[in-house]
Amino acid sequence: MAYWLMKSEPDVYGIDHLQREGTTLWDGIRNYQARNFMRTMEIGDQAFFYHSNTKPPGIVGLMEVIETQLIDPSQFDPSSKYFDPAATPERPRWDCVRLRYVRHFDSLLSLDALRDNFSPEELGVVKRGNRLSILPVSVSSAEQLLTLLESP
Repeated sequence: MAYWLMKSEPDVYGIDHLQREGTTLWDGIRNYQARNFMRTMEIGDQAFFYHSNTKPPGIVGLMEVIETQLIDPSQFDPSSKYFDPAATPERPRWDCVRLRYVRHFDSLLSLDALRDNFSPEELGVVKRGNRLSILPVSVSSAEQLLTLLESP
């Protein structure tokens, strides 16, 4: 099992949306590196849900990958802001995964707290200038995150 950190703006799609829906298609990713990370995900992988572009940003919950290697349907929809005119059903460019809600954490683990506990080499989200919406998390960092998130 691998671990990931996946960012979303809470007013666009937050952990509460996922809890209500139960599962979601993680679509609309238009960065090749983030897309390529999704291509390596496997069923059962765990993902930390990170609220971005909010005050304060941070980890709020946990998700599980339940389907992989899915074609992102938004690339074909001309009314979508994620429409890609170069993509065709015969030659899609963008993939996605389906995630299942696992749980909220009791409190947010803020970016400042992450910076206090991890180096940029240990956890990519603390690296200054990092804008990727999907990042791998090492097993040791994931275990440390879970310890921090579960401690009172």
